[in-house]
Amino acid sequence: MIRWGCALVVAGVLSAFAFLLVTGEYITDGPVLIQFSESHGVHRGDVFVLCGWVAAILSEVALLGTSRRR
Repeated sequence: MIRWGCALVVAGVLSAFAFLLVTGEYITDGPVLIQFSESHGVHRGDVFVLCGWVAAILSEVALLGTSRRR
């Protein structure tokens, strides 16, 4: 039960940081890959953040899966 609680906290904090990185404005955002409007779009840097988020969440799921088998 404690592992799942910790996993939820980690996933929540990780998701919040990824959200802040994707919605912020940075000098190194890179070019716009998909444009939604004049002021909104997906930058190359957003893809990097998304890939990191997916890798971290999948790693967390894998760790929770292996702890259940013990």
